[in-house]
Amino acid sequence: MLNRHTRLRTLAICAVPVVALLAVAGFAPLPFTVAQPGLTADVLGDVNGKPVITVSGAPVRKTSGQLRMTTIEATGPSENIDLGEVVDAWFRTDQAVMPRGSVYPSGGSDKAIEQHNLAEMKESQEDAAKAALSYLGEDPSKVKVELSLGDVGGPSAGLLFSLGIIDKLAGNGSGGDLTGGRVVAGTGTITADGTVGAVGGVPLKTQAARRDGATVFLVPKAECADAQVELPQGLQLIPVTTLKGAVSALESLQKGGPVPHC
Repeated sequence: MLNRHTRLRTLAICAVPVVALLAVAGFAPLPFTVAQPGLTADVLGDVNGKPVITVSGAPVRKTSGQLRMTTIEATGPSENIDLGEVVDAWFRTDQAVMPRGSVYPSGGSDKAIEQHNLAEMKESQEDAAKAALSYLGEDPSKVKVELSLGDVGGPSAGLLFSLGIIDKLAGNGSGGDLTGGRVVAGTGTITADGTVGAVGGVPLKTQAARRDGATVFLVPKAECADAQVELPQGLQLIPVTTLKGAVSALESLQKGGPVPHC
């Protein structure tokens, strides 16, 4: 997402070809969605009265601090927005204009898209559990993990799920909390082998994280530049590429050692 001065510059450069389209575009629905900071949820806690992480087959430790997954909220896949809404969102720091196809898969009904997003979340949860148990050297046939986050869809909570499982089972490896008692937030997909992937919408997620008390934000390294756009004051970015690297960074942070930075 561009900063405000870049937006103004870009609009000035593009003004000549755009003016010819304004009369039509002003009355036509546009293929965009308007997004804003969404909810965050502590994966170490409960959502709707149910623990986000439930482990059986191994002792679970009591944790302090928080690991907050982050989301964005966007206009619906079949909701039409007009030029005025796009222009208004373009100049606001708490909203972003995104191509609809980058937020929702094309060619499906609202219900089909919802089911697609929930399926992505389920796959993400399964990979997160596999990655965490593999990192800890736990036997997945003996240690079972159930993850529940209500009706939130998509794969972007994978990294935080894995970190939450590790904190519940082992903490920082020295008996303490992986969070160090902090409110740590972040985003990122994860594969079963622990690779962290990019997600999109990071500038809005950092705003949601800081709004809900986070002082540290784990971001996929590939999205460092995006995360630095309008970064909220008091929020420290830590870029990560793997689950192992994320755990190491949090352990180093707790000890006052060096941590990666964007």
